[in-house]
Amino acid sequence: MAKIFMYDEIPAVKTTAGALKGYFFDKTYVFKGIPYARAGRFQMPEKVTPWEGELEVASYGMVCPMLHQDEPRGELFVPHRYWPQSEHCQNLNIWTKSLDKSAKKPVIVWLHGGGFSMGSSIEQMAYDGANMCSEGDLVVVSVNHRLNILGYLDLEPFGEKYKNSANVGHADMVAALEWVRDNIESFGGDPSNVTIFGQSGGGIKCTGLMQIPAANGLFHKAIVMSGVSDGTLLPAPKGNGRKIVEALLAELDLDSDVEKLETVPYYELANAYNKVSPAIAKEGGYIGNAPMANDWYKGEPLITNLTDHAKTIPFMVGTVFGEFSFGPLQVSKTEASLDAVTTALTKHFGERTPELIDLFKKAYPGKNPADLFALDKVFRIPSKKLAALAAEQGKAAVYMYNFTLEFPYRQNKIAWHCADIPFFFNNTDKVEVANIPDVSDRLEAQIFGAVKAFAYTGSPNHAGIPHWPKVTPGDEHTMIFDRQCEVRHNYDDELMALLQEISPPFSFFTKGDEGIQH
Repeated sequence: MAKIFMYDEIPAVKTTAGALKGYFFDKTYVFKGIPYARAGRFQMPEKVTPWEGELEVASYGMVCPMLHQDEPRGELFVPHRYWPQSEHCQNLNIWTKSLDKSAKKPVIVWLHGGGFSMGSSIEQMAYDGANMCSEGDLVVVSVNHRLNILGYLDLEPFGEKYKNSANVGHADMVAALEWVRDNIESFGGDPSNVTIFGQSGGGIKCTGLMQIPAANGLFHKAIVMSGVSDGTLLPAPKGNGRKIVEALLAELDLDSDVEKLETVPYYELANAYNKVSPAIAKEGGYIGNAPMANDWYKGEPLITNLTDHAKTIPFMVGTVFGEFSFGPLQVSKTEASLDAVTTALTKHFGERTPELIDLFKKAYPGKNPADLFALDKVFRIPSKKLAALAAEQGKAAVYMYNFTLEFPYRQNKIAWHCADIPFFFNNTDKVEVANIPDVSDRLEAQIFGAVKAFAYTGSPNHAGIPHWPKVTPGDEHTMIFDRQCEVRHNYDDELMALLQEISPPFSFFTKGDEGIQH
């Protein structure tokens, strides 16, 4: 059956910069590639120049250039879109069911993953906001912003002109939220009920925005998915941008004229950066590609503590079981005996493996101990710490979850990094591997129902799941999202402590050869 498409009948929407012309498709008004800010290279964002007449916003906007060419791989794990790139990428997308200013629907703003150097608002097929909007009655916004050395390179030692250049990628997100505050009412949204959510680097962007005073009041709740930093995965670098910028100038033969870096073609700049940055990084020096704590951005909560305002923001935080386990396990889950699994685990974890297996069985009854090879601690442990830190403040509710679903792929592969995104977006129909008969529809309704409830009320509780208490001091209530959803209490504390003690150091290069771009 054909779905309804309308264009001519749809009124242009007035914004602070001019009128926007989108379209209607299948219950949803869609606006793509809306410019929310503009900026020169390494400069803080400014408001867009107003335009006359109607600006058609029916095509996705440019995405930020990458430091390396995208390489399609791991598409069964995470199906992608690849899109034209430009450093003038400050644009956002909106899906809404109403253009009535009095509708006052909750607004939910997506911040994409890919660390701080990759990704885009449309990179994953599962990022599409139509299902979330039409079935959740939410106004959905997704944001592109500057990344890598365009968004995070400190040139401030070379003059006031470059003040806070180390954080202009985050400043873009603040500008996007200011645009939402000033304009979302015309798209049926409630500017006083805005939830930000993001996964991986997008999760860390959420916690980062919580720590930026300029963003105070621009959003009111957060959902942090597989993205909490305690400084382990992203250690704080030494120094400022002087060394990396001087190395770039030398490599590009620009003498000491820093301003010439503003006009070097991006890919020449990126190639030079890729050549000179590894040696500086090896010494622990600053090379950019991540926000820098300063008076504008107060640093991540687990490193510099929560700001007073951040303490008042309710949030959901959680991870997936396997996170960075993309390749095959070291032993077959469906064929190997427990003795064979134990032998393989002992080679990896050492003499305390029997204790580890016992704690695993206690934490994850019914799961195969072979999944210890996949079990994440990189994000799970910091997420637990952040939930505990917020609960101790007692000023806002925090809810913890863990996504532990097994998929019908590679001998019942346990959930990997990004595997939960289609469920949160109500988009399992767009990700083939997420379709499990008699499982996916129910679990998607449970997870998306929690997202919708949280966006509306600040609590994820709804009729489709067991009661989900907030984390309290000393009691970490965790919602397990799986074939059977249940709430567990402090269930993996001992397991995580032992895993942290005896597991080899984490490396992206020892987690299998599949890899993904996200």
